[in-house]
Amino acid sequence: MSLVKLMKNFILTGLTAIVAAFSTHTMAAKFVAGQDYTVVENPEKTSVPNKIEVREFFWYGCTYCYKLEPHMQAWLKKIPDDIYFLRTPAAMNPMWEQGARAYYVSEALGVRKRTHLLLFHANFSGNQKVLQKEAFAKFFTRYGVPEKKFNSMYDSFAITAKIAESNQLARKYQLTGVPAVVVNGKYIVQGGDEKVVQVVEYLVEKERKNK
Repeated sequence: MSLVKLMKNFILTGLTAIVAAFSTHTMAAKFVAGQDYTVVENPEKTSVPNKIEVREFFWYGCTYCYKLEPHMQAWLKKIPDDIYFLRTPAAMNPMWEQGARAYYVSEALGVRKRTHLLLFHANFSGNQKVLQKEAFAKFFTRYGVPEKKFNSMYDSFAITAKIAESNQLARKYQLTGVPAVVVNGKYIVQGGDEKVVQVVEYLVEKERKNK
Protein backbone atom coordinates (compact mmCIF):
# COMPACT_ATOMS: atom_id res chain seq x y z
CA MET A 1 0.00 0.00 0.00
CA SER A 2 1.34 3.45 -0.92
CA LEU A 3 2.07 6.03 1.76
CA VAL A 4 -0.52 8.44 0.26
CA LYS A 5 -3.27 5.80 0.34
CA LEU A 6 -2.27 4.71 3.84
CA MET A 7 -2.34 8.31 5.06
CA LYS A 8 -5.82 8.77 3.56
CA ASN A 9 -7.07 5.61 5.27
CA PHE A 10 -5.60 6.62 8.64
CA ILE A 11 -6.98 10.15 8.48
CA LEU A 12 -10.40 9.03 7.23
CA THR A 13 -10.66 6.60 10.14
CA GLY A 14 -9.69 9.31 12.60
CA LEU A 15 -12.07 11.90 11.12
CA THR A 16 -14.93 9.41 11.20
CA ALA A 17 -14.28 8.82 14.88
CA ILE A 18 -14.16 12.55 15.59
CA VAL A 19 -17.47 13.16 13.79
CA ALA A 20 -19.04 10.33 15.79
CA ALA A 21 -17.68 11.80 19.00
CA PHE A 22 -19.24 15.18 18.29
CA SER A 23 -22.63 13.48 17.92
CA THR A 24 -22.55 12.49 21.60
CA HIS A 25 -22.20 14.40 24.83
CA THR A 26 -18.73 12.96 25.38
CA MET A 27 -16.90 15.97 24.00
CA ALA A 28 -18.71 18.26 26.40
CA ALA A 29 -17.92 16.10 29.41
CA LYS A 30 -15.45 17.05 32.06
CA PHE A 31 -12.92 14.30 32.43
CA VAL A 32 -11.80 13.11 35.83
CA ALA A 33 -8.25 12.85 37.17
CA GLY A 34 -7.39 9.33 38.26
CA GLN A 35 -10.04 7.92 35.96
CA ASP A 36 -9.57 9.46 32.53
CA TYR A 37 -6.02 10.71 33.00
CA THR A 38 -3.19 10.66 35.52
CA VAL A 39 -1.74 13.74 37.17
CA VAL A 40 2.08 13.71 37.21
CA GLU A 41 3.34 14.11 40.78
CA ASN A 42 6.42 16.08 39.78
CA PRO A 43 5.65 17.90 36.49
CA GLU A 44 8.44 18.04 33.95
CA LYS A 45 9.72 21.16 32.21
CA THR A 46 8.64 21.17 28.59
CA SER A 47 10.72 21.68 25.45
CA VAL A 48 9.11 24.96 24.35
CA PRO A 49 7.99 27.01 27.39
CA ASN A 50 5.63 29.33 25.50
CA LYS A 51 3.66 26.45 23.99
CA ILE A 52 1.55 23.58 25.31
CA GLU A 53 3.54 20.40 24.78
CA VAL A 54 1.86 17.14 23.77
CA ARG A 55 4.25 14.19 23.75
CA GLU A 56 3.24 10.75 22.47
CA PHE A 57 5.12 7.65 23.65
CA PHE A 58 4.70 4.60 21.39
CA TRP A 59 6.15 1.32 20.12
CA TYR A 60 5.79 -0.08 16.60
CA GLY A 61 4.71 -3.47 17.94
CA CYS A 62 1.96 -2.07 20.18
CA THR A 63 -1.60 -2.91 19.09
CA TYR A 64 -3.13 0.03 20.96
CA CYS A 65 -0.55 2.42 19.50
CA TYR A 66 -1.59 1.23 16.04
CA LYS A 67 -5.28 1.73 16.89
CA LEU A 68 -4.61 5.19 18.31
CA GLU A 69 -2.54 6.40 15.35
CA PRO A 70 -5.41 7.33 12.97
CA HIS A 71 -7.02 9.42 15.72
CA MET A 72 -3.72 11.18 16.39
CA GLN A 73 -3.15 11.75 12.67
CA ALA A 74 -6.60 13.35 12.30
CA TRP A 75 -6.00 15.52 15.38
CA LEU A 76 -2.61 16.66 14.11
CA LYS A 77 -4.31 18.04 11.00
CA LYS A 78 -6.17 20.62 13.10
CA ILE A 79 -4.02 21.47 16.11
CA PRO A 80 -3.59 25.21 16.78
CA ASP A 81 -0.27 27.03 16.75
CA ASP A 82 0.07 27.10 20.54
CA ILE A 83 0.57 23.32 20.70
CA TYR A 84 3.99 21.73 20.30
CA PHE A 85 3.63 18.03 19.38
CA LEU A 86 6.42 15.48 19.43
CA ARG A 87 6.78 11.73 19.42
CA THR A 88 9.02 9.77 21.75
CA PRO A 89 9.53 6.08 20.95
CA ALA A 90 9.52 4.05 24.16
CA ALA A 91 12.72 2.11 24.84
CA MET A 92 11.90 0.53 28.19
CA ASN A 93 13.08 -2.98 27.26
CA PRO A 94 15.49 -4.49 24.69
CA MET A 95 12.78 -5.21 22.12
CA TRP A 96 11.25 -1.75 22.33
CA GLU A 97 14.70 -0.16 22.19
CA GLN A 98 15.27 -1.61 18.72
CA GLY A 99 12.15 0.16 17.45
CA ALA A 100 13.12 3.37 19.22
CA ARG A 101 16.58 3.33 17.65
CA ALA A 102 15.04 2.73 14.22
CA TYR A 103 12.66 5.68 14.71
CA TYR A 104 15.50 8.01 15.68
CA VAL A 105 17.56 6.78 12.70
CA SER A 106 14.62 7.59 10.41
CA GLU A 107 14.54 11.11 11.88
CA ALA A 108 18.28 11.58 11.52
CA LEU A 109 18.28 10.40 7.90
CA GLY A 110 15.18 12.39 6.90
CA VAL A 111 12.87 9.49 6.04
CA ARG A 112 10.59 9.46 9.09
CA LYS A 113 7.58 11.02 7.32
CA ARG A 114 7.76 8.33 4.65
CA THR A 115 8.26 5.37 6.98
CA HIS A 116 6.40 6.00 10.25
CA LEU A 117 2.88 4.92 9.22
CA LEU A 118 4.18 2.21 6.91
CA LEU A 119 6.02 0.56 9.80
CA PHE A 120 2.77 0.30 11.74
CA HIS A 121 1.07 -1.03 8.62
CA ALA A 122 3.79 -3.64 8.06
CA ASN A 123 3.40 -4.98 11.59
CA PHE A 124 -0.39 -5.06 11.79
CA SER A 125 -1.82 -5.11 8.28
CA GLY A 126 1.04 -6.51 6.27
CA ASN A 127 2.57 -9.96 6.07
CA GLN A 128 5.76 -9.20 7.96
CA LYS A 129 7.05 -8.16 11.37
CA VAL A 130 9.50 -5.27 11.50
CA LEU A 131 10.48 -5.12 15.14
CA GLN A 132 14.17 -6.07 15.28
CA LYS A 133 17.33 -4.40 14.04
CA GLU A 134 17.90 -6.67 11.03
CA ALA A 135 14.30 -6.30 9.83
CA PHE A 136 14.42 -2.52 10.24
CA ALA A 137 17.67 -2.35 8.26
CA LYS A 138 16.10 -4.25 5.35
CA PHE A 139 12.89 -2.20 5.57
CA PHE A 140 14.73 1.12 5.26
CA THR A 141 16.58 0.04 2.11
CA ARG A 142 13.25 0.61 0.30
CA TYR A 143 13.59 4.30 1.14
CA GLY A 144 17.15 4.78 -0.05
CA VAL A 145 18.96 3.94 3.19
CA PRO A 146 21.73 1.33 2.69
CA GLU A 147 21.91 -1.32 5.42
CA LYS A 148 25.49 -0.30 6.23
CA LYS A 149 24.46 3.32 6.76
CA PHE A 150 21.45 2.30 8.85
CA ASN A 151 23.56 0.01 11.07
CA SER A 152 26.21 2.67 11.56
CA MET A 153 23.67 5.29 12.59
CA TYR A 154 21.71 2.77 14.69
CA ASP A 155 24.66 2.24 17.04
CA SER A 156 25.89 5.83 16.98
CA PHE A 157 26.44 8.02 20.02
CA ALA A 158 23.73 10.43 18.87
CA ILE A 159 21.06 7.71 18.75
CA THR A 160 22.22 6.22 22.05
CA ALA A 161 21.84 9.66 23.64
CA LYS A 162 18.26 9.84 22.32
CA ILE A 163 17.53 6.43 23.84
CA ALA A 164 18.85 7.60 27.19
CA GLU A 165 16.61 10.67 27.00
CA SER A 166 13.55 8.53 26.16
CA ASN A 167 14.20 6.23 29.10
CA GLN A 168 14.80 9.15 31.45
CA LEU A 169 11.45 10.68 30.51
CA ALA A 170 9.66 7.33 30.84
CA ARG A 171 11.07 6.94 34.36
CA LYS A 172 10.12 10.47 35.37
CA TYR A 173 6.58 9.94 34.12
CA GLN A 174 6.57 6.46 35.72
CA LEU A 175 5.33 4.89 32.51
CA THR A 176 4.68 1.16 32.50
CA GLY A 177 3.23 0.85 29.02
CA VAL A 178 2.26 2.57 25.78
CA PRO A 179 0.59 4.38 24.19
CA ALA A 180 0.91 7.26 26.62
CA VAL A 181 0.25 10.88 25.69
CA VAL A 182 1.73 13.44 28.08
CA VAL A 183 0.17 16.90 28.12
CA ASN A 184 2.48 19.75 29.09
CA GLY A 185 4.54 17.53 31.37
CA LYS A 186 1.63 17.40 33.85
CA TYR A 187 -0.91 14.83 32.70
CA ILE A 188 -0.78 11.34 31.17
CA VAL A 189 -3.53 9.97 28.95
CA GLN A 190 -3.58 6.29 27.94
CA GLY A 191 -5.76 4.22 25.63
CA GLY A 192 -6.20 3.22 22.01
CA ASP A 193 -9.30 5.04 20.80
CA GLU A 194 -10.72 8.50 20.07
CA LYS A 195 -11.30 9.18 23.75
CA VAL A 196 -7.56 9.74 24.13
CA VAL A 197 -7.73 12.73 21.77
CA GLN A 198 -10.82 14.05 23.55
CA VAL A 199 -9.07 13.94 26.92
CA VAL A 200 -5.93 15.50 25.42
CA GLU A 201 -7.99 18.37 24.02
CA TYR A 202 -9.69 18.83 27.39
CA LEU A 203 -6.31 19.03 29.15
CA VAL A 204 -4.86 21.35 26.53
CA GLU A 205 -7.77 23.73 27.11
CA LYS A 206 -7.23 23.42 30.85
CA GLU A 207 -3.59 24.44 30.40
CA ARG A 208 -4.56 27.23 28.04
CA LYS A 209 -6.87 28.72 30.67
CA ASN A 210 -4.15 28.47 33.32
CA LYS A 211 -1.70 30.59 31.34
